[in-house]
Amino acid sequence: MRRLAIFSGKGGTGKTSLVAAFTHLHSRVVAADCDVDAANLALLLPGRDEPDRAFFSGKKARVLDDLCSACGECVSTCRFGALDWTADGGVAVDRLACEGCEVCARVCPFEAIALDDNQAGVWTRRSLDGEVGARWLVHATLGVAQDNSGKLVSRVRAEADALAAAHDIDTVLIDGPPGIGCAVHAAMGQVDRILVVTEPTPSGEHDLVRLLETAAQFDVPACVAINKHDLSERGSAAIVATCRRWGVEVIGWIPFDPAVPRALARGEVPLGHAVDPVTDAAIRAVWERFATATCGPVRRLVTPRFGGARAG
Repeated sequence: MRRLAIFSGKGGTGKTSLVAAFTHLHSRVVAADCDVDAANLALLLPGRDEPDRAFFSGKKARVLDDLCSACGECVSTCRFGALDWTADGGVAVDRLACEGCEVCARVCPFEAIALDDNQAGVWTRRSLDGEVGARWLVHATLGVAQDNSGKLVSRVRAEADALAAAHDIDTVLIDGPPGIGCAVHAAMGQVDRILVVTEPTPSGEHDLVRLLETAAQFDVPACVAINKHDLSERGSAAIVATCRRWGVEVIGWIPFDPAVPRALARGEVPLGHAVDPVTDAAIRAVWERFATATCGPVRRLVTPRFGGARAG
């Protein structure tokens, strides 16, 4: 089984659109939407969802009213302000503010605080081919005010791997979250190679470097695709120079095409008649090269930031 992941330094670069297109171009694949904070790959990959499965992570406090003496120990001790007085002199928990640290339960002299498993989100599996079972999507939604996105990403990845193994599918396509935070770490670990989607702008170059630094720390082979490359010849040249410095190959050049956002607004994948033939050919070429290329390792131009010095 090979795991191919697509990342971008920020949202809106076209990463999810490319993952949807790549899924259509592969006959046997499991797509994993690991952008659980703002999952939207399902909008472009219609199919039949299985019932939602709950995802639990962490704890939330709950006051046991029959045991509570309203002594106030928990209220004064909670540093998150999650416990407060009610109008009738009791104590209540704001579950959105509660961090599940258990301090309130430890200081309560009457053991009047219970800690419940916290449902942090939901995940499900979607069959994209009905009874054929050759293409699947695993996607999830993180709940409001939840901060366990890395753990939910890991669950999505585990379920995608299990689906691929059960149906003898050789490719898992990972739609990674933007940025370089813990959710990205959960999505990037133990993949065969990554494709970084960027744009020919100063912010695109900056975000590209941050991702390449992260990939170098994970020792993950990487390659790059420049979306809307024709909007700035100078910006594209800067991206190429940056990739050369990091030892990373640019394998795709996708032009700006006003038909792409119109297709996405209709819920269509940017391929075929939905876009300009040049755009269609460019996206197909990126997939062919990414699916078959042997991407090289990212050069470690910067040593770890904790006390490290620039190496070159």
